[in-house]
Amino acid sequence: MRGNVTELKQQILSNPVYMPESDASEKAQNFLEECMAQHNSAGGIIEGIITGVPAGLGDPVFEKLDANLAKAIFSIGAVKGFEIGDGFAAAASTGLENNDAFCMENGKVATATNHAGGILGGISNGAPVIFRAAVKPTPSIAATQKTVNKSGEEIDISIHGRHDPIIVPRAVVVVEAMAALTIADALLCNMGCKMESLEKLY
Repeated sequence: MRGNVTELKQQILSNPVYMPESDASEKAQNFLEECMAQHNSAGGIIEGIITGVPAGLGDPVFEKLDANLAKAIFSIGAVKGFEIGDGFAAAASTGLENNDAFCMENGKVATATNHAGGILGGISNGAPVIFRAAVKPTPSIAATQKTVNKSGEEIDISIHGRHDPIIVPRAVVVVEAMAALTIADALLCNMGCKMESLEKLY
């Protein structure tokens, strides 16, 4: 998505193509229009699904794939939460519900479900890596807010100028880029995990 920022914002708010479901798109559009009318902002969640990740990327302790992915996504401004697979929902489930049973699929070992989000013990298991990033609402809003000036006085403030009502749509490409960098780095590290690979390198 390229072009004038104002035009882009209008496209995102008015075009249901940018969301997977028309009902969800309409609800999001209506909610954001309410926020804008109230000089307010909104947060949101970005879900990433990385397919084609081979099994064996990562490390059980110091270079866990999920930990490195979390670090990369958390380095993005406005991201305040991160989860892999079922994430926080796993805390409300049982072991029988949450465990991914292994099975054979096209002659290869696979998992029947993917509650772990493609990473077990810090290492990719060949299933799609699924993660979510929680993005906070844009802090610069036109609505009146309380603050303290440099003299220590409590005052009211209203921020003016152009500010997005939501950061999420523009953050998607950043999340994609950071996830891609993390996987690429893991692939490079994995090149030396076998003696045969080291012999080819050196």
